[in-house]
Amino acid sequence: MSDDLVFYTHPMSRGRIVRWMLEEVGATYRTEIIGYGSAMKEPAYRAINPLAKVPALVHRGVTVTETAAICAYLADAFPQAGLAPAPDDPERGAYYRWLFFAAGPVEAAVTDKALGLQVPEERRRMVGYGSLAEVLDALEGAVSGREYLAGGRFSAADLYVGSHLMWGMQFGGIERRPAYEAYVARLADRPAALRAREIDDKLVAEAPQG
Repeated sequence: MSDDLVFYTHPMSRGRIVRWMLEEVGATYRTEIIGYGSAMKEPAYRAINPLAKVPALVHRGVTVTETAAICAYLADAFPQAGLAPAPDDPERGAYYRWLFFAAGPVEAAVTDKALGLQVPEERRRMVGYGSLAEVLDALEGAVSGREYLAGGRFSAADLYVGSHLMWGMQFGGIERRPAYEAYVARLADRPAALRAREIDDKLVAEAPQG
């Protein structure tokens, strides 16, 4: 297995999103499973990600952390996969917009909900997302009336946004809406998505219990 591309992950983490992205680009990669707890805090891994979090990626000596950044990086590093509009394509704007909308407002609003935090209405201007309801309405508008988010074709933005919706609806962080369900139905059965889930589900099943 090539060491040009090394993927640091845990099968019960946001690394599942990156696994899907790696399967979409079709690159040869080596996986390093990093256990929660002391393993992630070891100096060797902190040298890769000082926050002691997964996922992380090292590609030809370049280290990339943060799931959305990894997805954007891989789309550009492997352009033959066609997972991002070209830099001079006007659809590049929509691609960046929704990829980072999920990484910013969606992630923050859903996390605050999970923690039981509610921003007082008079202080909504202090937070980037305003309110969870506004975030979900904006996301519904983005996925309604179009097949994909940018340029009429599947991209890393769809992979990342779709992953948040799938995860959020499964565990209750995001309410189920017909527009969301119709959108993710177009994504979940992609061959790369199925391969990625099979790999990570097998790793979960094989993990030591207790």
